[in-house]
Amino acid sequence: MGSQQEPRELHGLAASTTPDPDLVAVLEDLFTDYRANRATATAVVDLDRDLWQRLEELGLTRLTGSEAAGGSGGSWLEAAALLGLAAASAAPVPLAEHDVLGGWLLEAAGLSNEGGLRTVCRPDPSGVALNVTWARDADRIVALWEDRDQWRVADVPVERVAIEERRNLAGEPSDTVEFDLDDLEAGSVVAHEIGEQFHLRGALARCAQVTGAMERVVEVVLTHVRERQQFGRPIGRFQAVQHLVADLACETALARAATDAAVARAAASDWRDPGMLFAVGVAKSCVGHAASVVVRGSHQALGAIGTTLEHELHTLTKPILARRSEYGSLQDWDETLTALASSAGHDRLWSLITTGRAKPSSARFHPYDGA
Repeated sequence: MGSQQEPRELHGLAASTTPDPDLVAVLEDLFTDYRANRATATAVVDLDRDLWQRLEELGLTRLTGSEAAGGSGGSWLEAAALLGLAAASAAPVPLAEHDVLGGWLLEAAGLSNEGGLRTVCRPDPSGVALNVTWARDADRIVALWEDRDQWRVADVPVERVAIEERRNLAGEPSDTVEFDLDDLEAGSVVAHEIGEQFHLRGALARCAQVTGAMERVVEVVLTHVRERQQFGRPIGRFQAVQHLVADLACETALARAATDAAVARAAASDWRDPGMLFAVGVAKSCVGHAASVVVRGSHQALGAIGTTLEHELHTLTKPILARRSEYGSLQDWDETLTALASSAGHDRLWSLITTGRAKPSSARFHPYDGA
């Protein structure tokens, strides 16, 4: 990726708000080929180790890691592109968990990122973490633990935890993990802003994934309504179907705009912009509301064929539904935005919308488990 430049701001946004075009071209080729050659979907989803190895060879599993720590030095612009394109191909790999969350926590704690595949979680005070994606496939689990008035980061070998295997709505591994408290208490202490940022980063990563998947859903629906014939003409010629497709496209475009705005702000300020809570909240809200429309409308357009194992659609829509409620439910984020708007008051509401900044007394974000 080359050396990272110091963050620059222009009304809170980066001078460049688009990812490296050469990297995007590589990613598009990689995932288009993956989508064309993958096997028929099954009811459960397991880690694709061949794809993970390919991503490792390309330096994509540590895309946002600093070059000093052995990463590729990419920004959140590149990370969001990677997450979105991988999700658009329903690629079963833990890119968000291993790199933009787990890898970031390890660097923040001054810990090594060597030693295999990782996932990440936030155990409760008793040392139990729910819905830990890809835990059974990981070599180590990065735990962010709130130890009374401190945040600790522990990099725990999977052999030292108890795992109860479960799966989420998408059929992906989403396990319950129980840690030994001694391992968590031995973790490195990190600054409070690290603990508070974790939830925001996880939420924005999920926005990038869901938005990428929804964009692929729109492509699938458009292809279907152009090719499917009823009463002697493509069903896309019927006005009701046109309205349905327009709704899908509009909601997806709104989700993309909100996500890109939050990603640009994160990349420009290295997450130091005080408007990040509002920007991520807007993205999570727009993406969450759009997900309902896109999933419902796409299956309505395709009918029963979209639920068959042979068809691509359900491999996209089930992860959309699973991920939209991770790192805060839609209701949680809508309530956060409402609190921010109420705190800003009518005299500062426009400032909140345009800069993400409100009164110093604005609603404070309290991070919690990503379940």
